[in-house]
Amino acid sequence: MKTARVTAVLGPTNTGKTHYAIERMLMHRTGVMGLPLRLLAREVYDRIVEKRGPSVVALVTGEERIVPPRAAYWVCTVEAMPEGMGCDFLAVDEIQLCADAERGHVFTDRLLNARGLKETVLLGAETMRSAIAALVPNVDFVKKERFSDLTYSGSKKLSRMPPRSAIVGFSVENVYAIAELLRRQKGGAAVVMGALSPRTRNAQVGMYQNGDVDYLVATDAIGMGLNLDIKHVAFSGLAKFDGRKMRPLFVEELGQIAGRAGRHTENGTFGVTGEAAPLHEEVAQAIVSHRFRPVKKLQWRNSDLQFGSAKRLIQSLEQHTQDNWLTRVRESDDLAALKALAADELVAARATDGPSVRLLWDVCRIPDFRGISPAEHAALVSKIFIDLHEDGVIDQSWFALKLARIDRTEGDIDALSKRLAYVRTWTYVAQRDGWLRDVSHWRGATRAVEDRLSDALHGALTQRFVDRRTSVLLRRLKQKESLLADVNENGEVTVEGEFVGKLEGFRFRMDKAGSADEAKTLRQASVQALKPHWHLMADKFYNAPDTEIDFTEQGGLMWGEKAVGKLVSGADMLKPTVEVFVDEEAGDDVSTKVQRRLQHFIDRKIATAFELLLALKNDETLVGLAKGFAFRMVEGFGVIPRGEIADDVKALDQDARGTLRKHGIRFGQFTIFMPLLLKPAPTRLRLVLWSLAKDLSEFPESPPPGLVTIPSEGSVPTGFYAMAGYRAAGARAIRIDMLERLADMLRDQDRRAGFEATADMLSITGMTLEQFADLMQGLGYTAERGEREKVKATDSVPQAEAAAEAPAEAAETGPEMEVFYTFAWGGRAQHQQRPQGERPRGKGKPKGKGPKNTKPQSFSTKPKREKKVDPDNPFAAALAGFKTD
Repeated sequence: MKTARVTAVLGPTNTGKTHYAIERMLMHRTGVMGLPLRLLAREVYDRIVEKRGPSVVALVTGEERIVPPRAAYWVCTVEAMPEGMGCDFLAVDEIQLCADAERGHVFTDRLLNARGLKETVLLGAETMRSAIAALVPNVDFVKKERFSDLTYSGSKKLSRMPPRSAIVGFSVENVYAIAELLRRQKGGAAVVMGALSPRTRNAQVGMYQNGDVDYLVATDAIGMGLNLDIKHVAFSGLAKFDGRKMRPLFVEELGQIAGRAGRHTENGTFGVTGEAAPLHEEVAQAIVSHRFRPVKKLQWRNSDLQFGSAKRLIQSLEQHTQDNWLTRVRESDDLAALKALAADELVAARATDGPSVRLLWDVCRIPDFRGISPAEHAALVSKIFIDLHEDGVIDQSWFALKLARIDRTEGDIDALSKRLAYVRTWTYVAQRDGWLRDVSHWRGATRAVEDRLSDALHGALTQRFVDRRTSVLLRRLKQKESLLADVNENGEVTVEGEFVGKLEGFRFRMDKAGSADEAKTLRQASVQALKPHWHLMADKFYNAPDTEIDFTEQGGLMWGEKAVGKLVSGADMLKPTVEVFVDEEAGDDVSTKVQRRLQHFIDRKIATAFELLLALKNDETLVGLAKGFAFRMVEGFGVIPRGEIADDVKALDQDARGTLRKHGIRFGQFTIFMPLLLKPAPTRLRLVLWSLAKDLSEFPESPPPGLVTIPSEGSVPTGFYAMAGYRAAGARAIRIDMLERLADMLRDQDRRAGFEATADMLSITGMTLEQFADLMQGLGYTAERGEREKVKATDSVPQAEAAAEAPAEAAETGPEMEVFYTFAWGGRAQHQQRPQGERPRGKGKPKGKGPKNTKPQSFSTKPKREKKVDPDNPFAAALAGFKTD
């Protein structure tokens, strides 16, 4: 052993020390390498397997054991390094951890006692030079220089953090908070903590290394040799909990972590973020120049243990040292567990000899991964010790039950992390030789549970802290490559396979984003990807037939089910203009094409629906009063209540009327209208154009086609019923063409003595008698309600005989009664102005006389007495013998 070479390879991070040790070990036939973290051990194991293959490489940690039969190279955590193996080469990494308050005594023991038969290599910081020189005889020193420069960049906000940055937190809560913020601002981050299983850690690091995310949030675990592509390290805090209390980070600890920035020959930077105060100049300079205070004391615990009794074992563990370089470690978890079990009578009664005390110590060294409480950990350890002492193995059913309880992958991050901490305990137990009957089975079972929980935890971390959509889009934007967009039949837009929103016509509705930065990325990527699609869609729309385009009753313009624009009033009521719904990012070309196509559509729609009206408007042969009347008809979109233009109608001579009738105009008693424009399609369009001309905020809808009457509502805009082709009268409004037919029926009725409604009157209005009475009152009539005995008549029996032959019981109950109304002209019509009469058509004498001022008046049928006509009677023209259409 004395002749074996011992080399201390010292230097800052990124000097290739670990690589040097691996190369040296592979030059020997056998070797053991101890590393500070399970994660790092796994990384080094994978690197050696790549060089030598899995059949000769072993991995041994507290919770993982891969030992092939021909294992020659052993990669272990420092605590799991096999003793007395007699390997040719031995290396211990991060030897400066000899000064660590919790684990330092293990590293110090390896420094003092672990040697390779031919070569020993100690890897660590330059701060260990004096201590190694004093404690290790005949040691050779090799100083390694950093491959790249490290620069302090001061404080940066998280929102301004450069890509490929690692943000370091010193608590789980802090790490999660930072990762959540990065998700909202930068698309997400990978999370690396020492408590993660290698499987979870590798999956998270994989996302970072392959560029799925540009940010890494980690605890100080990244300071222990994890090789990652990091350009900048930012400290979110400058203090940590060391297991007992919060304390400031030592400069050398800051340097160890900051040194992760810049890999190989690429320079790196470090700084602070969040609430962390800027580093003092001397601290920053010390980190940059790698000048740290030398280690003065190494944590130590006696390794020459006495197993005669539990008491003697405790005494040997608490033994002091006289070496000035060494200081006894504070009470660790395993010693605390030993003391607790030694005080237990059941345990003390069993731990009475060397083998039982040694077993007790092995059991007490089970790490407290769960971290619940010392008492609960002691109870667990006690149970395992008693089983092993009594039966030689742990109760298999009890072990299986404990494992089954945590073999569940549902739950949030905290729940999954807790189960992973629990399974680490059972994995550690399963790795101990002889503690379970079927060791290989339980090693596989615990490993399977850990893998399932690890995958679930990785999924939960990714779901919570990574907006995969934003991260993917950011990466592609940085690569400055064309983004591939896809729009399905429902308008859902995906860019590079990620859903980004919906395309509603030519407007993109972006999916909800968590932050302004995320929204900016989403919009930028979506617009870039959609530009070619917008142009293709504009071409398709421009060539689409009119049957695919329509307008809504609110003036909207639709392409199928997509809103692509709306109508706005123009200088001419029959020539509205178009406002397109096209995103600005689509470009002027797309917007212009859509505008032109919609304008062509509405122009043709108006030309078709209002052909007669446009012909009237453009008839250059019209002159004088006829031309003015035509102008009023165009203003009224082909429908004008007669009362509004009574004087104009009177002023028209027969030639003018004849000319206007040739254009399809009908001079009705109530309305001057163009019957062809009362059809559903022109009516629907007329209401939209009229609403635009009136600048209404909400357009009234056209009545359903085919209805003779509709409810009359007072809330509609003035003029609506005329534009809809109706006249309001009472509780309902009647279609103006049917009202003219009703007027024809009423001409022959005696309006002075009164008359009853006929079946034809009720039929054409489609009303009940009560509704008809209300309608007639709305038109200016009185309606006197009465009741009379209802006489049932048959085809063969006269009414009188039918009444005489009625059953006797009918006489006892009384005759059946019926309601009837007697109508007479009562004055001015409701709601709208009266219509005026025209010249007589000579159909003969009237059957009744119209009242004036409620008093009956007799009058001649001679035209010279036209002045005697009641101006409030809408049917006075017929009574006086005037002509109507």
